Amino acid sequence: MPIFEYSCQDCGTKFEKLVRRPADVPEIECPSCGRKHLKEELSTFAAHANGGSKSAPLPACPSGRCSNPGMCGMNFD
Repeated sequence: MPIFEYSCQDCGTKFEKLVRRPADVPEIECPSCGRKHLKEELSTFAAHANGGSKSAPLPACPSGRCSNPGMCGMNFD
């Protein structure tokens, strides 16, 4: 189920909404003012591991057969 981000063009509230079915989209209302004059926003996210900017070393292949570290399909953490 995708999460969509919206901004209300009437009151300016920005919010996220879990959409179960595409048919539910026209029924979405602003949680602040209750109006349906919404604009779908581009979703942005940032992923940071351990809160730092250093990259972690790539795991080695457990079978020893892969030449590209971190690219092995056998690396399941």
